[in-house]
Parts: sequence; C-alpha cells; structure tokens
Amino acid sequence: MSIEKNKSWQFDNTYIKLPFSFYKKQLPTPISAPQVAVFNESLAKELGLAFLIGDNKRIAEELSGNLIPNGSDPIAQAYAGHQFGHFTMLGDGRAILLGEVLNSNGKRVDIQLKGAGQTPYSRRGDGRATLRSMLREYIISEAMHHLGIPTSRSLAVISTADPVYRQHVHSGAVLTRVMSSHIRVGTFEYARQFGSGEDLKALAAYTIERHYPSIANAENPAIELLRAILEKQTDLVLEWLRVGFIHGVMNTDNVGLACETYDYGPCAFMNAYHPKTVFSSIDTNGRYAFENQPFIAHWNVSVLAGALLPLIDDQQEKAIAIAQEVLNEFEPRFIDKYFEMMLGKIGLSGVSVANKEILSSLLQWMEKNEMDYTDTFYSLVNDSILEDSPSIKIANPDWYQRWESACENQAGGRTLAHELMKKSNPVFIPRNHAVEYALDMAESGNYQPFYELLNATSKPYEFNLLYRPLMRVPPQHDQQYVTYCGT
Repeated sequence: MSIEKNKSWQFDNTYIKLPFSFYKKQLPTPISAPQVAVFNESLAKELGLAFLIGDNKRIAEELSGNLIPNGSDPIAQAYAGHQFGHFTMLGDGRAILLGEVLNSNGKRVDIQLKGAGQTPYSRRGDGRATLRSMLREYIISEAMHHLGIPTSRSLAVISTADPVYRQHVHSGAVLTRVMSSHIRVGTFEYARQFGSGEDLKALAAYTIERHYPSIANAENPAIELLRAILEKQTDLVLEWLRVGFIHGVMNTDNVGLACETYDYGPCAFMNAYHPKTVFSSIDTNGRYAFENQPFIAHWNVSVLAGALLPLIDDQQEKAIAIAQEVLNEFEPRFIDKYFEMMLGKIGLSGVSVANKEILSSLLQWMEKNEMDYTDTFYSLVNDSILEDSPSIKIANPDWYQRWESACENQAGGRTLAHELMKKSNPVFIPRNHAVEYALDMAESGNYQPFYELLNATSKPYEFNLLYRPLMRVPPQHDQQYVTYCGT
C-alpha cells in the first residue's frame, strides 16, 4: 500500500489527541479491482473534495482504502455498548476512520470507510461489507438527509471483485460514511468500564469542545452534557416518528453524541400504520418497535448518565440524584413535543384536549383500517393528487368534518393548517419494496432503478407524478418483509 502525497485533502485530525486507549492505528486492507458504484458529487463539494469529481480512478483508490490520502491518520475506534440490553465490549470491526475534515460551513466531520478490512476489534469477523448493504445505507441515509432529519451521509460506495461470505456469497463494497463524529454512548461506556478516570474526563472534555462548546464553562459540564443529549435524542426520535421511520437496532453503540441517525442495517419505513411495527429479523420481541423508540432513547440516555456519574459528582448517591432529575425531564418534554409534532401533521397548532382527541381518533381509525401512514397524512394537504389512495373525506367523513372545523376555527385558519402540514408530511419516502427492487437491480449491474429512487428521495416534500408508482406498496408486501443487520 502506498501513501499518496498530495495537498488536496485537508485533514485536521483531533480524535487521535485522546488517550491511546480509545483507538488503534489501523490501515485499511486493500481490495481487488475497486470500481465506483455511486459517488455523491454534491456532498463532495460541501466537503471541499470537488477535485475528486470526474476522477473515478482516484475516487476508487482513495475511497476504497487502497490509497491513503496525505494527512490521513487511519484508526479503528474502541467502544462498548448495550446490544438488545446486554453489555459487551465492541469497537470498529470493519470501519476505519481516515480522519476529519472541515466542510464548507467550517463544521468538522469524520470521514470513515466501512468494510475496509479487519481491525483489532473485529472479533473473528472478516472486516468486509456486502455491496447490497452499503448501497442500502447510501440510499436511506441520503433520503433521511433530504427529509431534514439529522443523519450520517454517504459520499461513495466502491465495489470490489473480492467476494464476501455470509449465508451466501455476495459482492463486496466499501462505503464512505460522513458524520459529525463517531462518539457514542458506547464510547462513554467503554471509558467508564475499561478506562481510567482520566480517560473519562478527557473524553467528556473533547466531546463538549467538539459538539457542545456553549456548556464548557457551565458549573457542572457533565450534567449539562447529559441534558443536551437527552433533548437532542428526544428531538431526533420525534423526527423518526414524524416520517414513520423505524431504526431497528437502537443499541447504545448506535447512539451518537452528535445525535445523528446512523447505522442503517435493519431499518425500514412503516407503510400501513401500526405502532408495534417491527421489520428487523433479530428484534423478535419488538424491543425497537415503532412505538418503543422514544422509551428506548430514554433508556439509552440513562446508560450515558451511568457512565457520567463520576464526573457529575464525587459522591455517587448525589450524582445519581442529580442525573435522575435530568432524566425525569424526558417524559413531560417528550409528551409536549410529540403532540406538537403530530398535531402539526394534521395542521393544528394548539395542543388542546380537543385537538389531541381529534388526533387520537385519526390514529385509531388508521390502525384499525391499516391505512398508509405517509399517504393518509399527505392526503390532508392535497387529497386530489393522491387519487390512487383512499380519501379520508370519503372514508371517514365524521372525523373529516371535525378536523376541518378545527382547522377553520384556529388562529390562522386553513392557511396555517396547510403550511403546517406541507412542512410536516413528506409525499415521498423510500418505500421498502422500492428499496429492495433497486438493490436487486444494482446487484445484477443495472443501476437505473437505484438512481431513480435516489432522485425521488431528493425532493420528498414535492409531489411528482413521475415517482408516484414507487409509492404504491404491493399487496401484503410488508407482512413478509424482513430487514437484516447487514451493515
């Protein structure tokens, strides 16, 4: 492996200033015959990497890990985590952090290669990833970005001639993931369980400096960090509920302290509304079902609180009491913001008893009749353009009359209602059947459906008749649909 000496990449690596216990120096393992499967030109421009555009050979070499750009200092990060409630030591088993760059807004982001080979944390894994799973992460993460939800981004997928062995033989690939950072709840668990008190202090100070500098001079920075994470995680999960997204694997190693959505393995979007919807093949007990996501977010933040206790106060009992006060803020905050968000989806601005009853009646009707989550809400914005979906005005006239009256009688009337609904309700999401079809075709060498779906997800709040067929869910599709931890 050679080190390319150029001045185009502008790495500014700070994570490696943490104690050595938090990472291991690790070069990617080269792949055979790297080819650009997909490259995100607009993101490249944001990252100051426009020099890569059009140079597919360089993209393939540098974003596969075959060629290390000047300034990169590749590492694998150490962390732990609760996976389905059970604590274990983890770490980057097939991901290698090339380093950090500043985007066009001066924001620091990580550049990480997924599927880049074995690391000291691989735990007998092969360090590789399948082409299908990397393309899946690419398209879902970009869809989430355009939906306006904090998320990791995908810069490129590089395919390889090397096979990847799972239950079957698959085509392999490396994905370039871009995130504000890869600091996780699990990173703090690792520091608390396997590091020293100084390690924990260093990690907290670094996290605050990188992500929450405004609390650096607080009387108790650790408790303010906990409060900030609680608030931002609540907001993130509310965004998931808004669009019907089910993460599928909300383990603490998948909860970043920058509060972005990431790790798009067994994730999916809900079609027919049911609060207990689960698609993950490994979530047999529904721990991460659609309706459980807020409570799991609270549980995960409580795990972070446990890791932060020594920094909150020297006396453990006092530290627990202080942390519990912050954790108790979750429920009232979530309930208030939940109704504000959901009422916005039906165009009502006041969180009143009457408005909450209107919302509750709609959700009950949707669940009973297996109504499509996305189409039902969007039909209130403009019923006439969704002619292939049932009209609430016709199917549920009593509810519609009550809702219409509430909209007209609120301050701002129907104009305000329309504005609220327009920004709250996407018309297009990456439907599960469309995602799987695009991936099937891409694996066979036909990327046209993949790019069609990618284009459709880039403007999710704009109706486009051209993409309407991608929204029609095949009958009974989701009853058999299962997602896997492929990423």
